[in-house]
Amino acid sequence: MVKHRDDACEGRDRGKKKREAKAIEALAVRMVDLSDAQCKHLPLPDELRESLFQARNITARSARKRQIKHLAGLLRRDEASAVAVQAALDAVGRSTRAERDLFRRIEEQRDALCDPDRFREAIERAAEELPGLDRPTFTRLARRVHQTGDKRASREIFRRLRALAEADG
Repeated sequence: MVKHRDDACEGRDRGKKKREAKAIEALAVRMVDLSDAQCKHLPLPDELRESLFQARNITARSARKRQIKHLAGLLRRDEASAVAVQAALDAVGRSTRAERDLFRRIEEQRDALCDPDRFREAIERAAEELPGLDRPTFTRLARRVHQTGDKRASREIFRRLRALAEADG
């Protein structure tokens, strides 16, 4: 026997509700896994903040899981807080990715400057990208790395590149 179309739609709504509940629970797990400093910056009402810190302090696996489910329930009831927390966590993720990308880019520049075969091209490119670059200092440091393999000079190149990149961007 075929049910009415309303019943079929209800089934889809039930699946949608389950997916939303799982998404909220995943959000609660992400919240619990944050560092203390990141937790303090989350836009949470007192009840949610208290539940979050309780979940973070519980070490017993099943009790922690229950507390996370309780936190997820509170988030489902307070949809505005859930949206605000999701936005805050997304922003943290974006800034972390941006920092990681900057770090990699600076490492690549440093490696190019420390390679005698690529130095000329690397110093030109670095001077274009970073207007405050002190060419004589970088040349002196790079020569020390080229001639003696000085790790301290390599680290100094990295520090100076990072300072210039942070000041520029």
